[in-house]
Amino acid sequence: MKVEIFPTRAALARSAAKMLAGVLRKNERPVLLLPAGKTAVPVYRELRRLHAAGHAPMAGATTFNLDELRVPAADPRSFRSFMEGHLFSGVDLPRNRIRFLRGDVEDAPRECARYERRYALDGPPHLAFVGVGVNGHVAYLEPAAALPPRTALVRLSAVTRRVLLGDGVRPVPREALTVGLETILASREILLVASGSKKAAAVAAALEGPVTARCPASFVSLHPRLSVMLDRGAASRLATR
Repeated sequence: MKVEIFPTRAALARSAAKMLAGVLRKNERPVLLLPAGKTAVPVYRELRRLHAAGHAPMAGATTFNLDELRVPAADPRSFRSFMEGHLFSGVDLPRNRIRFLRGDVEDAPRECARYERRYALDGPPHLAFVGVGVNGHVAYLEPAAALPPRTALVRLSAVTRRVLLGDGVRPVPREALTVGLETILASREILLVASGSKKAAAVAAALEGPVTARCPASFVSLHPRLSVMLDRGAASRLATR
């Protein structure tokens, strides 16, 4: 595990985008597993800047997203809409190589199985870019007695729904589709990014606490090629920093 702590969120975003750009340059057909959410916004802004400068080519890339709310793709609340606005609309990623869960399907298990099949055909990802929730969730794998190993329909916790509400998601869906732990850990490399003191307890639990389903992000610490990028707020509860 490699842990880097940055003085500002801007410096953190630049370093995370630089790592993503390196994967895009190094691989002829790079595959990325990507998040939505506030933590990703400055990273995607910087990645778009690098792309415009010719340092982050995406014409040969394939992307998968970690999760999707139970809403149609065109809904402004959807993570597909988020990705369009913050990344896809500003890069040359081919539309036919954007992989996304369809959040509004009636048959969720069938949709999850479809996504896993596509993932197996295109993957494993060269890099999984993930965040961590204030309650320790990763993707939308919420704290529980047990966690789904593969893509599944999940019920969002009250904590997560309050965060979504604070982010302007109204009304807040009660369910989402999310990749599973094994889906994430199958990636060749993982980049975990967190910013802000509200994430500090979850970051400390994930990196220094026991590996437990009560802190789903703790399982990411098992990956042999894990890079962690934090700002000072998110790192403030670490015992060694």
